[in-house]
Amino acid sequence: MKKLFFLSMFCIKCLFSLAQTPTFVQDSLKLISSQFKFTEGASVDKEGNVFFTDQPNDKIWKYGTDGKLSLYMEKSGRANGTYFDKKGNLIVCADENNQIWSIDKNKKISILFTDIDGKKVNGPNDIWIDKKGGIYFTDPYYQRDYWTRTAPQIVGEKVYYLPQGKKTPHAVADGFKRPNGILGTPDGKYLYVADRVADVTYRYKINEDASLNERELLLKQGSDGMTLDSEGNIYITGKGVDIYSKSGAHIGHIDVPENWCGNICFGGKNKNILFITASKSLYSIKTTAKGVE
Repeated sequence: MKKLFFLSMFCIKCLFSLAQTPTFVQDSLKLISSQFKFTEGASVDKEGNVFFTDQPNDKIWKYGTDGKLSLYMEKSGRANGTYFDKKGNLIVCADENNQIWSIDKNKKISILFTDIDGKKVNGPNDIWIDKKGGIYFTDPYYQRDYWTRTAPQIVGEKVYYLPQGKKTPHAVADGFKRPNGILGTPDGKYLYVADRVADVTYRYKINEDASLNERELLLKQGSDGMTLDSEGNIYITGKGVDIYSKSGAHIGHIDVPENWCGNICFGGKNKNILFITASKSLYSIKTTAKGVE
């Protein structure tokens, strides 16, 4: 009986483990369009529509749950990373003038952040919004050909936090070579920050006052953008998409036939389709997982 009991428990454990691991069919990867110059900033609204940016062409695009691709906005401030807030506003890292914008449903633009004591930050790159409406953003320095400046005005490539309703952010994490992808857990307990140059991803504990501590090296791989599924698995971009469990174990890889994958999110009516912005293209692949954004 003991042998039977332990065998049963082992089988249950195996089934539970399998339930935690997302599955997909590599051959089902679908190219939606390749009409862009460099795609970035994938995010999803409450209905499952996916929005993404074509930064060099200064545009934001929408891929609807109806399967239709449409141009959402021209003159997007060279939008890079994006994220939807609770009110349905699209919050954008507007890289042209190193600002953060809020774009409402009528496409009215409000500038949430523009500088710190008259100095421009390096360039807001990726973004995540907490339950309080506060904005975490990474600030790496990537020289742009449309800038007049040729050097940083603020020393250091950091992570900042902009409290809701405030105009000035404050640094909450530093010590990076080039912070890029950023994402928090739905319960608001942890923040993930990828360092692209160091090629690592850290996990921080989020304190009640939005400060960060307990920095932990979670993944020996960095990324451009990230997303999470409902089981806490982490999806990171670069040469294709790599999938890690919340404990840091590598559990999957999606090949994407492009030089680089910039960002990623779950979309569709059931939030079970992974959308990948990859160089000049947008791809999708159906999974057994479900997104949490």
